[in-house]
Amino acid sequence: MANASSPGVTAFVLAGGKSTRMGVDKAFVDYDGRTLLAQALDVTRSVTPDVRIVGSPEKFAPFAPVVEDIFRDCGPLGGIHAALRASPTEFNLVVAVDTPFVSSAFLQYLISQARGAPEAAAVVPRVDGGWQPLCAVYRRQFADAAEDALRAGRNRIDRLFDLVRIRVIEQEELEGAGFSLVLFRNLNTPEELEAEKRRA
Repeated sequence: MANASSPGVTAFVLAGGKSTRMGVDKAFVDYDGRTLLAQALDVTRSVTPDVRIVGSPEKFAPFAPVVEDIFRDCGPLGGIHAALRASPTEFNLVVAVDTPFVSSAFLQYLISQARGAPEAAAVVPRVDGGWQPLCAVYRRQFADAAEDALRAGRNRIDRLFDLVRIRVIEQEELEGAGFSLVLFRNLNTPEELEAEKRRA
């Protein structure tokens, strides 16, 4: 895939979630002939050469540089916090490993929106009233609010969006820009995986 490189952007694939429903680590689930991890690494590398995995070094070191959670077992917020603390760049693209429909064009769009919103600590899509924090761009400063929440035992990402300035990309904007909401469909269960294989 061609690299339309975005300088000053680090991408992080969140791969640390435990998935017993799939029978194997979700990152290594096969979809469309490749693992979900391989697909996530390819699409993020299409927008920046600096791509890292948030998860276990034992599992993921062969594939890319790995960042481990500082606050363990705190869900996605812990992963985002660890990513931002490890990042060398202001802009940080976060993508969940189980979203194989995310496109390079959409990631470039997210990055462009982040560059155009200097006051925003994050750029986050909202679809059908629900946040999509695992396909978003975060500035490093977001780590401070994340750390405060984690230390207080509050692990819900969306609650932080009331506390910091964010740029919300609403559904109407996404559709107006020509993006399908399929982008955000994730594969959580064997049933969802089989349904997507039939749909393909």
